[in-house]
Amino acid sequence: MRIMNLGRIFVPLAGLLLLVGAYRAYGWGGVALAAGAIVMFLLMHLNRTMQVLKRATDRPIGTVASSVMLNAKLKPKMTLLHVIAMTRALGEQRSPKDQQPEVFRWADAGGSWVDATFVGGKLTEWRLVRPDPALQEEALAAEQGIGVEADGAGGAAGSRSSADAVRPGAADALRPPV
Repeated sequence: MRIMNLGRIFVPLAGLLLLVGAYRAYGWGGVALAAGAIVMFLLMHLNRTMQVLKRATDRPIGTVASSVMLNAKLKPKMTLLHVIAMTRALGEQRSPKDQQPEVFRWADAGGSWVDATFVGGKLTEWRLVRPDPALQEEALAAEQGIGVEADGAGGAAGSRSSADAVRPGAADALRPPV
């Protein structure tokens, strides 16, 4: 059973009630003022949407600076527009077009990604996937022709990739004590 979105009914109804109330209180001058306020409200939302999409055009689809930080900032019931504003990039659509739920992916340069599921334009769930560091070091070493030692430390390439990786618990070190 599909749950009805009351906002689709409430917002136009509130605008109509505002117009009727303005007419009853101030006549046609009140209607003009209320209509001007409604148009200003709609233009502000249109302007925000256009700014978010304009910023998103500067990045490739589905990229984000840090998937771990995106994962930390996501909250249930966020709108897709809000997530696009946070990432400053459109998500790579992983689900069939125009079908619910919609799944989008944002990935970073380190190989981590976040899959976010939206139902009716609202975030319902998300999942962070991080690559295995040992597999990442082996792939980097094989790509550069450097052998990886048994302990996984590798040469310069192995230490560089492990130094760039965000280790589990690193975000906890930045939080103030409770």
